[in-house]
Amino acid sequence: MVRGGGIYGVVMNAQPYYDPEIRAALEQGPRLGSVNATNLAKIRADRLQLNAQVPLSDAVTRTDITVPGPDGAPDVRLRVHRRAGLEGDLPCLFWIHGGGYVLGAPEQDDLRFDRWCQRFDVVGVAVQYRLAPEHPYPAPLEDCYAGLKWVKEHGSEIGVDPGRVGIGGPSGGGGLAAGLGLLVRDRAEFPIDYQLLIYPMIDDTRTSVTANWDVPVWDPASNHFGWSSYLGELFGRDDVPYTAAPARAADLSGLPPTYIMVGTLDGFCDEDIAYAQRLNQCGVPVELHVYPGAPHGFEGFAPGAAAARQARRDLNDWLAARIGQA
Repeated sequence: MVRGGGIYGVVMNAQPYYDPEIRAALEQGPRLGSVNATNLAKIRADRLQLNAQVPLSDAVTRTDITVPGPDGAPDVRLRVHRRAGLEGDLPCLFWIHGGGYVLGAPEQDDLRFDRWCQRFDVVGVAVQYRLAPEHPYPAPLEDCYAGLKWVKEHGSEIGVDPGRVGIGGPSGGGGLAAGLGLLVRDRAEFPIDYQLLIYPMIDDTRTSVTANWDVPVWDPASNHFGWSSYLGELFGRDDVPYTAAPARAADLSGLPPTYIMVGTLDGFCDEDIAYAQRLNQCGVPVELHVYPGAPHGFEGFAPGAAAARQARRDLNDWLAARIGQA
């Protein structure tokens, strides 16, 4: 039975729910707008300037090191976060910054690890991977793999227990983390403990309902630019590798325990929910959290909103259990 454009009596709503607290917070600040080739350089520069203005405590040390990159490629910078004065080898969260594959730097997560290192006694290792479109797939993913491999093989040099390493990231960084999880599984050189995927960008086809909504953050035009930049000559083809676009993976078995969070007003909502369902169907322990009316990046843009506070509690509880502090 179809009524009013809906299925089984459910009327499709052309205006998806938007959390009023988050809406108010976003309307008070500048909008990112669409990211494209014309404004990319300016947005990158503005982001770096914002990173430098974030107040940080002295309780966490931040040290940049350089490790060998992929064969024939430049070295990779790792930013190591550690609670000051803490001795011994600690568990590690290997982190991949967001930015739709085209923006960002490890410094944008300094505040995140300023909090997490003190809360969990974890070492945060944030990787600087090469950005698209200058460096399309597989360069960014291989940079991440090279950095992670170094941590697994040499972690004790920076006070990391190589046997206790998880991976994670938000947005494009979440997409890279999902691809990295598949690459680690396939190459079978070392294990990882878990993957933490915050509204990951994983489906290059962009054919879902939410991927085509006019969402307030990372709109369809930005998403098209991000994917076309990252995939380069592969964009729009049927043979895109699943390590580039993890939603294309036919087999998700053998992946580590996974956490996925997304808001219902995020363009990635449908693809992230579907990925969690398929992980579950393949026997992977997965925890999925979906926040009503929350757009992309909501916990950063509106940290005081109830949904953002709940998201932080949920994520912190899961991470504590993975690290052994639950």
